[in-house]
Amino acid sequence: MSETGKYIYCIVASSQERNFGPIGIGGEENEVMTISYENLSMVVSDHPLSKFVLKPETILAHEKVIEAVMEEYNSVLPVKFGTVAKNADEIRDLLDRRYREFMDLLKYFENKIELNVKCEWESMNEVLHEIGGEHEDLKKRLRTNEDGVDKETMIQVGKIVEEELMKKREDVSETVLNALRKIAVDYKVNRNSNEKIFLNAAFLVDSGREKEFDGVVDDLYEENGGKVRFSYAGPFPPYNFVDIVIYPENWEV
Repeated sequence: MSETGKYIYCIVASSQERNFGPIGIGGEENEVMTISYENLSMVVSDHPLSKFVLKPETILAHEKVIEAVMEEYNSVLPVKFGTVAKNADEIRDLLDRRYREFMDLLKYFENKIELNVKCEWESMNEVLHEIGGEHEDLKKRLRTNEDGVDKETMIQVGKIVEEELMKKREDVSETVLNALRKIAVDYKVNRNSNEKIFLNAAFLVDSGREKEFDGVVDDLYEENGGKVRFSYAGPFPPYNFVDIVIYPENWEV
């Protein structure tokens, strides 16, 4: 039977013991609590010391705990998913050895939130129709004769359309980023897992400017004539801007 360790979710600036209830990874009876050293605490729950199983539900549970903690603290440092310490003494030793690093980061992220924005076309057909209207030469090339359009012409037209589509994506992305980064402290453009999404960005924003950020997103939607669909989520802890690594990854997929 595997020994029980302490699964680490995040770090907060607090010296007080706190119990967040049975919301931890592994079931309803898994209490989440703090272990403190001076003015620092790690938020933890019991977990076997064996290799950590990487599953969507455990990742979601990890994030839900951090977001619950965020409701009570104005600065939270997410710890890398799957981090398990041996015991409470090891937690305190970690906080001692990296005390200044963690305190500096907590100060930097104080009263800051992460807001995520994704962009995709409302209607790809409308965008393609717009490209066709902007390039009469494409229509000429596609006018069929008795033999139809040859393969080489179709390839050339396809390349032109793809280039124009890429340019439109880049233009919209640049407009969105330029408008939103003026409000943000920092931002990060992420890779897209969905080919329909052409912009996936995270913004670190002072919590007091969230409504201002909301308003700019609304303005961008109007400016794009409803052609671009904005998916807007948050506030979140600063997942994209800090990910505390304590141990090497020890996962099973």
